[in-house]
Amino acid sequence: MQPFTPEEWALRCELAALYRLVAHFRMTDLIDTHISLRVPGPVPRFLINRYGVLFDHMKASDLVLIDHHGEVVDPRGEVHEVNAAGFTIHSALHMARHDLNCVIHTHTAAGMAVAAQEHGLLPISQHALKFYGKLAYHRYEGVALDLSERERLVADLGPHRAMILCNHGLLAGGRNVAEAFHEIHFLERACQAQVQALAGGSKLIYPSEAVCRLTASQFTDDDKGLREMQLAWNAALRLIEGQRGDYCS
Repeated sequence: MQPFTPEEWALRCELAALYRLVAHFRMTDLIDTHISLRVPGPVPRFLINRYGVLFDHMKASDLVLIDHHGEVVDPRGEVHEVNAAGFTIHSALHMARHDLNCVIHTHTAAGMAVAAQEHGLLPISQHALKFYGKLAYHRYEGVALDLSERERLVADLGPHRAMILCNHGLLAGGRNVAEAFHEIHFLERACQAQVQALAGGSKLIYPSEAVCRLTASQFTDDDKGLREMQLAWNAALRLIEGQRGDYCS
């Protein structure tokens, strides 16, 4: 008999699919990095990956339900290890930002490269302009094992949904899986474009301040924007449609 409620199982399946799509788009780093999803209820809890499982092998049953103290809450009575740094980062955001139900953290080559550049993300592509005036930065403090860093992560993120962790990687969140996936996809592509543009060695073209602000405002998060994000998520799910029986197990 399934030990999870139908609501939690549906969230587990959706999160497992997100893990596999992040792997499909080559945003993984072996067993490191992490994605979390809040589980509604009277007690604050969220799902995160069981440490040691590759993203492209993730299953709904592999996900670990933990509370904001890092304690495992599993009706199966199983105890699985989770990434300690992952708990620090994700618990910080889930506790402070109730609008961020899904949080994604990546270590991609392009993301780490831009995270090491003093000027940060440059407004040189349409993908980058989505984040114009809407992107936070957090200075590197070492591997995120000190729980006191949670306060600084939250303070640096401010009202934004995306952040570059300097000398580290990328972080993005959303009200649901579709929005979080949309945020990390655009941020990753913006970083890829920047790395390649800088590698070309030619002088870069910068849009005017007015155009930068206009373009950022055109990426809306109103009903139309959310509908488009959901369409993109549904389209991406079709890429792994044949894996559903496996990841939803």
